[in-house]
Amino acid sequence: MALDSIDKEILRILQRDGRLSNRDLAAAVGLSAAPCLRRVQRLEEQGYISGYAALVDRDLVGRGLTVFVTVRLAQHTKHAIERFEAEVGKDPAVLECHWTAGETDYLLKVAVADLPGLDRFLLDRMTRIPGVATLQSGIAIRTVKHTTAVPVD
Repeated sequence: MALDSIDKEILRILQRDGRLSNRDLAAAVGLSAAPCLRRVQRLEEQGYISGYAALVDRDLVGRGLTVFVTVRLAQHTKHAIERFEAEVGKDPAVLECHWTAGETDYLLKVAVADLPGLDRFLLDRMTRIPGVATLQSGIAIRTVKHTTAVPVD
């Protein structure tokens, strides 16, 4: 289904404030409440809206160090890939895992408390995953831009 300008505006607004009431959302996009609710429900049903979440401050919960870890696997068999992805998928410190093209196989975004926490993550968890050949980590010094909003054009 193609999105019209009202659908796109609903997506933009809900990405900024997912707790906005339907009444306020409707007013913001120039609809009455019932048609606005139907549009939101349709966007949810069709997968444009996949969920709602609270964004937690990582510093305040003791996970303020952001680290990017590149991973190369020793083998690129289906079994090795599935095993690695299953293990990483269970690790709460891994915020994102991307299978990449190029010199490395995976790029992980990891949240740990501090350098000893990074050490434990790499040595106790990552090196114990069968098939991991190399790890390389880069520590984020400062976050220049962070958004969860996807551009809706």
